[in-house]
Amino acid sequence: FTDKGNDLDGYYSNPQSVVSQKSLDRRTKVLSQSSLIDFSDLPVNQNYINALMQYGFELKQKSKWFNAVSGFASQSEINQIALNLFVKRIDVVGTFAKRIDDVEFNSSQTDFDSPNQPDGITSLNYGNSFTQLNQISVPQVHDLGYNGSGVTICVMDAGFNNLPHEVFQSMNIIAAYDFVNHDPNVANEGDLGDGTHGTATLSIIGGFKEGQLIGPAYGSNFILAKTENTDTETPVEEDNWVAALEWADSIGVDVTSTSLGYLTYDPPYPSYTWQDMDGNTAIITIAGDLAVSKGIVVVNSAGNSGYNPSHNTLGAPADGDSIIAAGAVYSSGGVTGFSSCGPSADGRIKPDLMAMGSNVYHAGS
Repeated sequence: FTDKGNDLDGYYSNPQSVVSQKSLDRRTKVLSQSSLIDFSDLPVNQNYINALMQYGFELKQKSKWFNAVSGFASQSEINQIALNLFVKRIDVVGTFAKRIDDVEFNSSQTDFDSPNQPDGITSLNYGNSFTQLNQISVPQVHDLGYNGSGVTICVMDAGFNNLPHEVFQSMNIIAAYDFVNHDPNVANEGDLGDGTHGTATLSIIGGFKEGQLIGPAYGSNFILAKTENTDTETPVEEDNWVAALEWADSIGVDVTSTSLGYLTYDPPYPSYTWQDMDGNTAIITIAGDLAVSKGIVVVNSAGNSGYNPSHNTLGAPADGDSIIAAGAVYSSGGVTGFSSCGPSADGRIKPDLMAMGSNVYHAGS
């Protein structure tokens, strides 16, 4: 849209009308007190949305950061919508396609046997999760008294099918929403997008069961967002992720984590290319960088496309210049065969860090 309508001063004078106090407190780390919110934080004008829907537009997602909506319309409806002076631009929303696999949770002959945790060395018993944590010195950090207490993390994934699992019994989940089906249930419930991937990643990040599995960020508050439809690739999955990110920001998230990456599209939509992994092209990359400017730490998988000697294999939004892209290594420390790599199209080193990403111990279904 061209604008957000009139009478916007009320939002600026009352920032809590658009984001939570926790979000404002987080922003003070990177922004001055006088600029904690800006035009991007103001809501999309509802009158504009209503006008589009009168033409037959089927709304799927809306983005205040991009001052835009996405959904479905016929060609004749689009022609009518384009005549409105408040409509700045109309474009086709790309269809994300990702590798539907859980390759990071598969066993590999390249992995060495996991060493047992030495008795009496650390204050917590990590069970079979010791190897993946010890590789990046997490037990030593926990022994210093640091965990996720006071931090809010949003995990955006394909669904969380087993939240009753024992590693989640002490987890504080403060909000959850399914952006695929537009309901508050992020578990498998016979609708679009079932899967185990979200359960696995959430447990690795923040699960807690002594002697079994302990996540590095146990004790955090968690926000869960289902953004990926595993049944089929639809033209709004890009916007599902952006909508979830905006929602998490408004609640007051500190860190987001996504173990999904996107590059190619289903025909007839044009795909991103490796040249587009420049930090400034993909919508979700732009959104991720914008989130960082608002004080959020955005972490994303580098991707599962492996090595190509001629160009990068990154998947958006891992190419963002402010986004922490995580690659995968074996327990031995060697890079896995599936882990995507850079540099980005504009020459920046990617991934930004590496962690164990093969045969990772996690909660199952």
